[in-house]
Amino acid sequence: MRNNSFFKIILIAITVVFFISCDKDFNSIGEDLIGNEHFGLELDSYEVQAYNQKVEAVQSNNLPINPLGIYDDPVFGTTEASFVTQVVLSPSNPVSVNPVIGANPEIESVILNIPYFSHVDPDVAITSSGDSTYILDYIYGPAKSKIKLSVYESGYFMRDLDPLTGFLEPQKFYTDQAGDFNNLIASARLNNDTDVSQNDAFFFNPAERKETTKENEEDVVTRFAPAMRLSLNKDYFKAKIIDAAKKIDGTDPGKLTTNDVFKNFFRGLYFKVEKSGSNPGQMALMNFKEGTITVKYKEDLVTITKDANGNDVSKTDRIDKSIVLNLTGNTVSLLSNTNTPAYDTAINNPNSTTGDSKLYLKGGQGSMAVLDLFNKTDERGYNAAGEPTIGSNHVPDELDDLKQLSATKKLLINEANLVFHIDAATMGANAALPKRIYLYDLTNNIPVLDYLYDGTTGTTVKTGRLIYSGLLNTLNANDPKNYKTYKIRLTNQIRSLVKNKDSVNVKLGVVITEDINNVTMNKLRTSVILPDQETTFSKVPQASIMNPLGVVLFGNNIPSGNADYDKRLRLEIYYTKPD
Repeated sequence: MRNNSFFKIILIAITVVFFISCDKDFNSIGEDLIGNEHFGLELDSYEVQAYNQKVEAVQSNNLPINPLGIYDDPVFGTTEASFVTQVVLSPSNPVSVNPVIGANPEIESVILNIPYFSHVDPDVAITSSGDSTYILDYIYGPAKSKIKLSVYESGYFMRDLDPLTGFLEPQKFYTDQAGDFNNLIASARLNNDTDVSQNDAFFFNPAERKETTKENEEDVVTRFAPAMRLSLNKDYFKAKIIDAAKKIDGTDPGKLTTNDVFKNFFRGLYFKVEKSGSNPGQMALMNFKEGTITVKYKEDLVTITKDANGNDVSKTDRIDKSIVLNLTGNTVSLLSNTNTPAYDTAINNPNSTTGDSKLYLKGGQGSMAVLDLFNKTDERGYNAAGEPTIGSNHVPDELDDLKQLSATKKLLINEANLVFHIDAATMGANAALPKRIYLYDLTNNIPVLDYLYDGTTGTTVKTGRLIYSGLLNTLNANDPKNYKTYKIRLTNQIRSLVKNKDSVNVKLGVVITEDINNVTMNKLRTSVILPDQETTFSKVPQASIMNPLGVVLFGNNIPSGNADYDKRLRLEIYYTKPD
């Protein structure tokens, strides 16, 4: 027999995703999708050994989104996130690739524009003049807290392919390479406007931007969503772009003919962040690929006409031209942490034998948890006749018993979950909690079966995989103490482990995730042999590198009688035994 509630869950989940429109709605719906009604089922809980694992320098080039800024977290410490990107000539603008510059060019402005993730505040009405109030998404820290932002030309050439692999593999860049870029800065600060909100006192401004132009003698207002908008040094870009382009007289320095040539000539932009006075700072997640640099300039346009006598008459007009550069080349996220003493101690002194009492998950160059399912005791097994045998068989005894029950008593596993309780006392009342965590097969660096079998989808990177879940649950109707939790479904993983002789009880990894649909793994600069001396920790999920947040969860090693004993990490299995 099979539990009918499971099929109901799938139908509900598939129906729900069509109505999801934002994270708030999603979180309130997703928390109840995994069956909380287990009528007629028996429940057993099994031990889990979980310990902290530090994440050192990790590959961070060409991430889908990147953090920028400073985030001061009282639990984990301070994270500084700088960023480097190559700049490329825009293929969508014909004059940008090998542009031809006319006579007497003069730059009027150089504007860097990178849209923020934002949405219109639904609780504030649009004004009678059409102005909207925006809320910035994926931004952390006190509102409008200042940072020092310096934009330089990078002197570091970010090659596409790695010469150490015979140019067969992409070049990797890592979170700890800020020193390499600092040593090769190729310009003075380019965002040197007298307006300090563009440099020494920069902040992520949520204001709508408006531009007014004249059309038929009337003012026309165009509105834009919030964006990083910086004025860059005009003299520098005249020398770097205008003077390097092909001239109307045919001279051609050859620096803007192709992107391959251009990316070596102008090696990119380095966005360097630092503290601004006593400000704690702010950090935003940004899609730099949407960024542009627009160089607006005037040049002479000479036209030749004939007068009434057939003589040539020349006329010179000043016309407006522009060159658009895109931030779509190679990129790297540069991260630097100053850890709090408690966090530093926890991740540098894990208890891999009996597990840790607190699990510190932090994105970026941070930390994660390593899990072993079932008690490690391995003193017996079962032979083909179902008789107990003495001695280790490299399978935990708890798992051996489950396998035997499944084979002899036809035990049916209806549902299996890991429930992680948040350590609210350690996190504090004002902590920014990650929306989601991701559990995966750490031994093989692949998703677990329940992730792969879950076909539910959502409208954003925050949604989808509703049955597998890992969502922050802030409202648990069945918990009178209303503990905040993350629940991950492992039903198919456990079923396979119990029923299939060849299934291996792999180690599991748990991380913060920014995108539940992204299961790409990025390499650590230095691999680590885990304490079992059998598992190599060499990669982490890419989506965890993008998220700067952290959360402290209760581990398994909490003594009986402790006030938090009931919040310890356990594997919950609901099952039925057919008559």
